[in-house]
Amino acid sequence: MEGSKTGTQWLIFAAASGACASLNGVFAKLTTTDLTTSWASGVSHALGFGASNAVVEATVRAAFFALNLLFNAVMWALFTRALTLATSTVRVSIINTSANFVLTAVLGWLVFAETLPGLWWLGASLLVAGSVIIGSREEAQAKGRVGAGGGGEAGEPLSETYGEEEEDVADLGELFKDEMGESEDVDEGGRGSDEFKGRMGE
Repeated sequence: MEGSKTGTQWLIFAAASGACASLNGVFAKLTTTDLTTSWASGVSHALGFGASNAVVEATVRAAFFALNLLFNAVMWALFTRALTLATSTVRVSIINTSANFVLTAVLGWLVFAETLPGLWWLGASLLVAGSVIIGSREEAQAKGRVGAGGGGEAGEPLSETYGEEEEDVADLGELFKDEMGESEDVDEGGRGSDEFKGRMGE
């Protein structure tokens, strides 16, 4: 149960990072757009400073700029966390991009009264579909490399394979030591001892 929960957490972080990226773009646009001027005029009038006040407008724009920086930092933190939890970086990028595109379109319509043509939606759909196809191919190739390079059957843990290889090397080492020990005994009991006696006689 815990493994399945951990396996889906990256999806939430990836979607949240895409949403923060969209909000980051909205606040960046509000920092410079004329719409902020009208909003600042409403705030200035509500505070009793008149219909237009440069200080209030500068304060509102500075607040939007600060929110831009804040959501940019949060977006990268969530994206990094999603990459840590996910098994594929491509999946995280796909979810992030999809959430960013969809929420950007919705916020553009709600906040800036923008209308996106059908060609924009077609391009966004092709971009997401292409990311999905590339991600599927990369995952298939990665699984093929793991299955072929593991030294055993596909899906077999690499640690077990390496353990078996280490045992084989250890067995060969013991055999080599035994052979070297036998040859040294023969050498010491035969030719080596004769040479030693001859030198002593000299």
